[in-house]
Amino acid sequence: MSERTNHKKFALIGAAGYIAPKHMRAIKETGNDLLAALDPFDSVGIIDSFFPEADFFTETERFDRHLDKLRRRKNQKVDFVSICSPNYLHDAHIRLALRNDANAICEKPLLLNPWNIESLTEIEKESGRNIYNILQLRHHPVIVDLKEKFDNLPNDKKHNIQLTYITSRGKWYYYSWKGAEEKSGGIVTNIGIHFFDMLSWIFGKVQKSHLHLKQPNKASGLLELEKANVSWFLSLDSNDLPKNALENNLSTFRSITIDNQEIEFSGGFTDLHTLSYENILKGNGFGIEDSRQSIEIAHTIRNQSLSKDKIDLHPFVKR
Repeated sequence: MSERTNHKKFALIGAAGYIAPKHMRAIKETGNDLLAALDPFDSVGIIDSFFPEADFFTETERFDRHLDKLRRRKNQKVDFVSICSPNYLHDAHIRLALRNDANAICEKPLLLNPWNIESLTEIEKESGRNIYNILQLRHHPVIVDLKEKFDNLPNDKKHNIQLTYITSRGKWYYYSWKGAEEKSGGIVTNIGIHFFDMLSWIFGKVQKSHLHLKQPNKASGLLELEKANVSWFLSLDSNDLPKNALENNLSTFRSITIDNQEIEFSGGFTDLHTLSYENILKGNGFGIEDSRQSIEIAHTIRNQSLSKDKIDLHPFVKR
């Protein structure tokens, strides 16, 4: 367990979701307490592994009322609300947290649409609380080292990057909110935004975006960044898995090459949420402005037409 900070009180929205246990573990491992959780689905037995005494709600209105009651009681107010709900609800749930005088810790993406950034910034200032986004790849030791390396290199060269991420999903995915682009932002946002954030964090602002392929289960294109050209391919289709992944019975394939050199970072993901929470509790979390560029990148790709120029097609698209 990490070194304890001052004991803080948490609430959590989206307790039945895939990512929620990582947030519960982070709250536990940083020495804090979960007072209340919300999810319209009641398959949340995972709470027993971390905070069996936490109150649980299936209705947002009753959860909101409960936080308000705690706010009015001496020494019972919630300090942070962790948000693990579907992407399209993040904006509303961040506002719920701030209305209850709590800071918000939100999963990616902070928002689906960039035009909502300014209003959230205004609400954050009015409330005197903070909005944090979980950008855990920025804490990965390999990525931190890459950032330091390229920050110290001359800017007279554009690097060539190839990003490939294939993570197989079954039919359920397309029937859930994740399969609805208006709710999840589609594949570009749902599985791509962390990579777009990571690469633009290291290699600078976007200069141009080219879209070469867009289907419900896969997408590909080229991002021209200040210091790199990124040829990217994202897929949920197991048929796209390369031969070596299939031979090893793997359902996920992740590869990033920079100037034809493979970057190995398949490990080191276990404690990134806890590390994110430790930094937030120290006042060093990633805020609204940190998340802006990845939101804008994903929104641009999601809404642009296929490019007529087929420069630097990803090998998986050529195939």
